Amino acid sequence: MSEYTVTRKDMADAIYREIGLSRRESMALVGSIIDHVISCLLRGETVKISGFGTFDVYESKPRLGRNPKTGREVEIMARKTIRFKPSLALRERVDSALSQK
Repeated sequence: MSEYTVTRKDMADAIYREIGLSRRESMALVGSIIDHVISCLLRGETVKISGFGTFDVYESKPRLGRNPKTGREVEIMARKTIRFKPSLALRERVDSALSQK
């Protein structure tokens, strides 16, 4: 498995090469999309990108955990976090690509 991380710049470069927007416009487009997704999640909305997946805000329940160092039980407070569920199309595509390697 690759240790490569895709950055905003990588996505902007792909838009520049494939669509032909300027580098500045490509970077602004990537930033705008990410900012829009973030603002929707901050409002508690679900973000569905067809053929890619769904982002939503999930509230975990409080639970008991254990400190691995001391073995003592510790209460873990409820918190909100973001979940991503890949679409069936994405899962199938990734599975197909990785099974060919």
